[in-house]
Amino acid sequence: MKYTKIDFNNKTILITGGAGFIGSNIVRALNEQGREEILVVDDLVDASKVVNLSDLRTTDYVDRATFQREIVDHGLPAKTTAIFHQGACSDTMATDGREVMQTNFTFSKNLLEVCIESQIPLIYASSAAVYGRDGPFAVGVKNETPLNVYAYSKYLFDQLVRSRLSACRSQVVGLRYFNVYGPREAHKGRMASVVYQLFQQFQNQGSIRLFEGAGGFPDGEQRRDFVSVKDVALVNLYMLDHPEASGIINVGTGYSRSFNDVALAVINTCRAGCGEPEWSLQDAQQSEAIVYFPLPAELNGKYQSFTEADLQELRALGYADEMTSLEAGVRHYVHHLQGKSRSDSSKTKTIGVNIR
Repeated sequence: MKYTKIDFNNKTILITGGAGFIGSNIVRALNEQGREEILVVDDLVDASKVVNLSDLRTTDYVDRATFQREIVDHGLPAKTTAIFHQGACSDTMATDGREVMQTNFTFSKNLLEVCIESQIPLIYASSAAVYGRDGPFAVGVKNETPLNVYAYSKYLFDQLVRSRLSACRSQVVGLRYFNVYGPREAHKGRMASVVYQLFQQFQNQGSIRLFEGAGGFPDGEQRRDFVSVKDVALVNLYMLDHPEASGIINVGTGYSRSFNDVALAVINTCRAGCGEPEWSLQDAQQSEAIVYFPLPAELNGKYQSFTEADLQELRALGYADEMTSLEAGVRHYVHHLQGKSRSDSSKTKTIGVNIR
């Protein structure tokens, strides 16, 4: 069918999980394009997430539980033009399968149905977790072997989308994110990115701990496709502006990098900021700035030692921008974290003075 480009003037873009990591970065990217008619749907039980929205421009907010009821009873809010569905339980170690399936599958299924009925574009977050341990990491059912309930919830929704695509008269796009890192993820705790975790370790302890060899890889040489959240947000906006695009699409850099590479990028960015010379991996190991420990027992058989996005579908849709390199992305993010740390420290000192 023929798709027409959407006029966004005085229309609302709805973002579930809009106060979260990727959702708030999509809000920021929209703001940078001058788009401010944005309805955020989220759950602020963790009130710390509100800082992700405090410097952004949106027009409305709805609690997730209220929204879930409303779409079943009354459909989508008036003026909704497109939906970025980023809200999910993203804890890959979660053991409450009922909650994960309710949030990631049932909610998503209800949203899909109202979008199809209303012919509203739906751009949603899938995950590279659906591929399991071994890949290959190319879109296709034969490559998909989810290892935990989080991955299964994403896999099952992808399967539902595939079964409905032929009947859709509006855009439905599932973006399979690989290892995303970048600003606005501090609230995620243990689920924050490797880059964030390693920076915190190096800043607080002066050393970084990585897994010993596993899955046939030497110490710290397990490899993932690490992608900047800025690139992820830009891919989302590209899909919004190309309503003819539908289906399931990988979002990564197309290149795997080792955890040693990430650790070294963090360390050398910090060292450069102090005027110190760059270290090699051997330098970092000998100085015990990088140390290794065994893979936890609970991850045995469930750990992806290698991922690398096949970007065939993304490039076929005309997305030609180069993804940010690991070194450039880590450098930018570490500078951001260092600036925030200094700002927080300054605020703490100021508060102390005021109290006295």
